[in-house]
Amino acid sequence: MRFLIWVTVNALALAAATALLSGMSVTGDTRQDQVITLVLVALIFGVVNAIISPVVKLLSLPFIILTLGLLLFVINALMLLLTEWLAQAFGLGFHVDGFWTAVLGAIIITIATWVLELVLPDKG
Repeated sequence: MRFLIWVTVNALALAAATALLSGMSVTGDTRQDQVITLVLVALIFGVVNAIISPVVKLLSLPFIILTLGLLLFVINALMLLLTEWLAQAFGLGFHVDGFWTAVLGAIIITIATWVLELVLPDKG
């Protein structure tokens, strides 16, 4: 059950970012195709954030400290761009238009995920 909530939260956060930013888009013939694409992209994004992001953050820890944490925005943006690249490789219609859109998208996704996790009960 926790896994389904996690995927739903990621999908809703991605939907919020695509709704707020003109440089992020999810394509599909129908609304159902777009929802399925969002869920699949949320799965990819979750795997990237669970496996690759901690390694990158650990390896760049001295630079994160040196920049007072600002490098985390760059790392999160790069994880979003990696997610876009993987989604394109799987034939999913998810697009992020450039680095600065990825930075803004990562900020929106982080805030949306945080708010959704506050609202949704944690059933372990």
